[in-house]
This record gives sequence, C-alpha cells and structure tokens, in this order.
Amino acid sequence: MSQKHQEDLLHIRSMMERSSRFISLSGLSGVFAGIVALAGAVYVYLLFQQNGIEYFDGNQKKYSYGLIMELTFIALLILILALVFGIFFTLRKSKKFNLPVWTNTTKKMLLNLAIPLFVGGVFCVALLYHQLFALIAPTTLLFYGLALINAEKYTFSDIKYLGICEIFLGCISLFYLGYGLIFWAIGFGILHILYGLIMFKKYK
Repeated sequence: MSQKHQEDLLHIRSMMERSSRFISLSGLSGVFAGIVALAGAVYVYLLFQQNGIEYFDGNQKKYSYGLIMELTFIALLILILALVFGIFFTLRKSKKFNLPVWTNTTKKMLLNLAIPLFVGGVFCVALLYHQLFALIAPTTLLFYGLALINAEKYTFSDIKYLGICEIFLGCISLFYLGYGLIFWAIGFGILHILYGLIMFKKYK
C-alpha cells in the first residue's frame, strides 16, 4: 500500500507539473541556438576583417552605416534561426511525449518572456539611433537574462540559472566595451550549448 501510495503521489505531482509548467522545451533547441550564435559570431569577425577592421587591436572603431545595417540583419537572422530550431524541437518533444503545446501556461510563459525582450529591443534600437554601438551587446545579454528569469515560473526552474549567468556576463561586458562580440558569443553561444546539453541529459 505504501508503494502504491507513493506511485499515486508521483502521478498526481506529474499531472500538476504538466498543467502549471511548460515542459515541452527541449534541450536540443538550446544546443542548436548556441551553434547558430557561434557561427554568427565567427561570420561577423570575418566580416570585420573584410572591412579592414582588426577587432582585437584595442583601438576605438568606427562602423559605416552599411556595415551597421548588415550586422543588424545578421543578428535578426540568428534570432529567427534560433526560434525555428526552438519551435521544431519543442514540437518534436511534445509529439514524442504526447504533451500539449499551446496552453494557458504556454501563453503566460511567452508573455513573461516577451515583455523584457520587447523593452530590451526598443532600448537597442535607441542605442543604434544614438550610435552607442558598444552598449548593444551588454544590453542584449542583460535583457535576455531578465526575460529568462521572468519566464522561469512557467517552465523548468533550471532556466533561471541560465538567466543569472547571462546577466552576470552582461554586467562584466559593460566594463569591457568594444569586446561585445566575445561576450555575445559566450552568452548566446557557449552558455546556450552547455545549458542545452544539461537540459537534454536531465529531461530526456
């Protein structure tokens, strides 16, 4: 009876977790998002070299309007690819474990995630407008970290640790302006891959 009671409690707990948290998020989506981010960082570095910009020389750099627009396009492309991978692996996991995807919990999670991201996006546009390019990378890390922490209560609690790491990295990068590409690659690339692998192993 004791064993059956424990099994019933585990079943009830599992049902409650499914109804209150979005658990279809796949660790593989984080891995592939990180790979895309690293590939984008390498491409941007090569793009700098093609434009005669030596990124690691420690000198203040001036970017042309055309280069800024190209960098903005690359950032948007990376974001779109990361979202595509996220949706693909989430749907695949949902189908595999017969989990609902579009629920009230999903809507709440996306709303809590979207608000800091939207504000951060507006702030980045303002930085572009005022030509404060060196602050864009730290800003994206900080607002992304805040978004993850804000959405944590509606999905795996582990995501808050990724958010804390992103915020910590963003704070450090504020004191090393001009090296945002490195911090960006670490935050959106390496940290995503590590987090994704941990999540995949833990919740596979």
